[in-house]
Amino acid sequence: MRHLMSPLDFSVEELDQLLDLANDIEANPKKYAHACDGKKLATLFFEPSTRTRLSHEAAMLNLGGSVLGFSSADSSSASKGETVADTARMVSCYADIIAMRHPKEGAPMVASRYSSIPIINAGDGGHQHPTQTLTDLLTIRSLGGRLDNLTIGLCGDLKFGRTVHSLIQALVRYSNVKFVLISPEELRLPSYIRKDVLDKENIPYKEVERLEDALPELDVLYMTRVQKERFFNEEDYIRMKDFYILDAKKMELAPEHMLVLHPLPRVNEIAVEVDDDPRAAYFKQAQYGVYVRMALILTLLEIKVS
Repeated sequence: MRHLMSPLDFSVEELDQLLDLANDIEANPKKYAHACDGKKLATLFFEPSTRTRLSHEAAMLNLGGSVLGFSSADSSSASKGETVADTARMVSCYADIIAMRHPKEGAPMVASRYSSIPIINAGDGGHQHPTQTLTDLLTIRSLGGRLDNLTIGLCGDLKFGRTVHSLIQALVRYSNVKFVLISPEELRLPSYIRKDVLDKENIPYKEVERLEDALPELDVLYMTRVQKERFFNEEDYIRMKDFYILDAKKMELAPEHMLVLHPLPRVNEIAVEVDDDPRAAYFKQAQYGVYVRMALILTLLEIKVS
């Protein structure tokens, strides 16, 4: 039995197989429509979510399975003091696979030690968001044609952005990938990611504050929102929230082939006018999230479709 706690839980070869499966699901949805008949997915979301929870549920429903679960800690026995370990043990009796989001880093890992069914980490604090990373990799490979020989700009909240941390850890395993880290001083990438991942692997990167300075050299621009829920005081959030706004004028500086990704939800960091630009890939990215989660459910449940 396998769990997914981090993108690194899969080798590069296994990742490629997973992405190939997701592409086949996209091309042949009817082939997979009954692959999970009789199977149940439990979505245990101790933290609010729209896309991640609904895309996991849509993935299981598309495979012919069913879903159960809760969408906030207040509507679960956690509000009565039940531990994550006990919740995992209990839900293992009701479902075949679990997708868990939790505000505390490491909570899904704790749950995996007590669960008798596979667990998908659907986001834990500011730590990891592996299914979003799988979505990002599928989007880049499907629309850009490759995962190597890329210059990727990561913009916005690089300090608390778990999607950024997971994506960096996944992409450093591909050859000739460079990063441009675009953020204000207060939201810079944590030193442990810089030292333990980028420096350790000798990955070229540079840190800049102005988005305009980075755009001309990018193959992918990964925008993130400044996350109000990660700030300890309102003043800091208000000061940072409008630091970067990607608009049509800035897009004129970018290469014609550059993809714009965003894990969503966006607030105002991408102007609505950018949505009509052919380089805007963030809504396609959301659709790819369903395909890759379908592939992940099949892989963890060891279901093969011929």
